[in-house]
Amino acid sequence: MALMAVSEQARVLRLMAGAVWRKALHWLHGGPLFRWQPFAGAPQRLLIAPQDIRTSDATNAADIYAGRFLFAGYLVEAEGNSPFEIEAPSDDWARALHGFGWLRHMRAANTIVARQNARALVDDWIRTCGRWDPIGWEQPVVARRVLSWLSQSPLLLEGCDREFYRRFLRSLSRQVRYLRRTINETADGVPRVTVAIAIAASTVSMAGQGRYVRQSLRRLDQELARQILPDGGHISRNPSALIEILTDLLPARQALAMQGLPAPQNVMQGIDRMMPMVRFFRHGDGNFAHFNGMGATLADLVATILAYDDTRGAPPGNAPHTGYQRLTGGDTIVIMDAGKAPPISVSDKAHAGCLSFEMSSRRNRIIVNCGVSGIDRGRWRTASRATAAHSTATIEDTSSARFLSQERYGRWLGSPMIAGPTSVPVSREETAAGTRVVASHNGYQERFRIIHERDVTLSSDGTVLDGIDRFRATGQISGKDRYAIRFHLHPQIKANATHSGNAVLLVAPDGEAWEFVAPGAMISIEESIYLADVYSHRRTEQIVLHGRTGHQPELRWQLRRTAAPKAARRRVSDTMTGELEL
Repeated sequence: MALMAVSEQARVLRLMAGAVWRKALHWLHGGPLFRWQPFAGAPQRLLIAPQDIRTSDATNAADIYAGRFLFAGYLVEAEGNSPFEIEAPSDDWARALHGFGWLRHMRAANTIVARQNARALVDDWIRTCGRWDPIGWEQPVVARRVLSWLSQSPLLLEGCDREFYRRFLRSLSRQVRYLRRTINETADGVPRVTVAIAIAASTVSMAGQGRYVRQSLRRLDQELARQILPDGGHISRNPSALIEILTDLLPARQALAMQGLPAPQNVMQGIDRMMPMVRFFRHGDGNFAHFNGMGATLADLVATILAYDDTRGAPPGNAPHTGYQRLTGGDTIVIMDAGKAPPISVSDKAHAGCLSFEMSSRRNRIIVNCGVSGIDRGRWRTASRATAAHSTATIEDTSSARFLSQERYGRWLGSPMIAGPTSVPVSREETAAGTRVVASHNGYQERFRIIHERDVTLSSDGTVLDGIDRFRATGQISGKDRYAIRFHLHPQIKANATHSGNAVLLVAPDGEAWEFVAPGAMISIEESIYLADVYSHRRTEQIVLHGRTGHQPELRWQLRRTAAPKAARRRVSDTMTGELEL
């Protein structure tokens, strides 16, 4: 324990030193010296407007015109004041406001009023925040604003006066220059890729930027080569990273083609590798599996992204570099986390969910992880990252990974994963009878001297999923060996314990039924919460198997498709789970 504590302290000190160094460089490159120096050389005009492939809703334009801004779960009414001068209810709300992604809704309205309102809000931002704002000038926010202004420039510039056109281009050029100077100080991972895409897109879209084209495309190429793994996953192991990157990268590639410029090699190869991984993480209903920061799926956006996939090939079963396994049999899909902790620099959203799995059958989600909350993230973030929020095993009610305290270090370092599984050997076997995956992790070895191993086999017809959880001692166990194996259920699944008490019947809304059995285990049905619903948190249930590694080091369980009694189907339709009041 002492050695482990020392190693973790060393990681924290290295993180602190890196953060101080980046802060110093950021102050030098993008601090007061940059903000107050005279600026000249704004481009004369825009050449093209990259497409925004996010879906839009024209009805939202009416709310914005009325001064109602709904972002990150908070509704703020400006009441005639500038939205950029009122107190933000949360940092996420402020980031969404300053990112200007909501301009697409005003463009969808396609009215003179919406166009004038959009120009007035952009002008308001230039006046109040054009030189500095603590959130509005965070690099990822600036990058999002640059991409939004570029893509919605037809809305903003059509019919505008000469002075607004000049102010707009001057501010846009200033923000791009800021990104060029501070990209190296941008947080690693998706934020840095987004900044690189914004710089490349603006260089291609604005006149007089020819000298920057090669440099910006080379930097984008380098970031994609470093962050997109050979199997198409992202180094953070977060499935949502693929959606975020592709949403901005696909229009940038299209803009290059419109200008007759060849896309860099890693841009093309990165897109080709990411597309199959987008399909990899999808369940039968089209939603993504909830691993390492993935919340609710924007189904319409994913469908738009997949429309750009020319090959439309089947998803891979094995993603060894990203650390996931996908088992498919009949209409059943099982997706399993079988990877090591991501690099600490990109682990701010990583979860302690090693060896957790999700299972869907047809369009029914059966076994899930709790996922990430789309509202009030500060309150639920720590809980969602814990091992107990995943469908896997915990020992002594602790997580298999540890995170830096958000309360103590959050302002400087965030909450990265400072300790987690470092060894996750995986074997995969595919036969005519089905697919078997055996994996283990050492996340509990130093604290409890126990290796957790999970052995799952999905039959070829998808009607049976067999599982074995093993707990191997690697030294003297000090009595702290209680484990709990959790299977979180989707809110639409109703669980009913059988009369014998050694099985649980799971019934979906359409009448599909599965039986969960675990011979010789203590089975209980407990409360759980599903955080990744599109609209709210929802009550749900979880099956929990309890035991001790000293008495029962191996526990077998099985999920098999069965026929649901009519009475059980009626109970499901009458007792659909509702939302959880916060």
